[in-house]
Amino acid sequence: MSEAFDLVCLDADDTLWSNEIYFRAAEARLAELLAPWAEVATVSARLLEVERDNIGRYGFGAKAFVLSMLETALLVSDDALPNRAVHELLDLGRAIIDQPVELLDDVAEVIEVLSAQWPLLLVTKGDLVHQEAKFLASGLVDHFRDVEIV
Repeated sequence: MSEAFDLVCLDADDTLWSNEIYFRAAEARLAELLAPWAEVATVSARLLEVERDNIGRYGFGAKAFVLSMLETALLVSDDALPNRAVHELLDLGRAIIDQPVELLDDVAEVIEVLSAQWPLLLVTKGDLVHQEAKFLASGLVDHFRDVEIV
């Protein structure tokens, strides 16, 4: 039985290109910086809690993640975090934002095949400016009818 589709929607981060690995690397570095005050599991749990509390304020994405890492660091260290660590966390956030877009294996070929058969819509979440920049840098723009960033 053949089914007809009017539209194919795809996510972007970790579907078309790598993303989560950069956030996890930054979280690991956060845990290293906070080692004098807490174990890795405690830092990760606190970061998740702070992110959940902040999502309504800051939204979702790299900038929100950096703010949550800074807040977590200050909370866990009881405001004793050295200035150099604050600068390093900001640098980690910049590195996430500035990370070149690297398509996952075979994505370009698959998108070309899909777009020849159906209209494609990119539906992804995150910071509007950052997500748009990644989409433009991906080289896939011409294959998509539209993009929605929520």
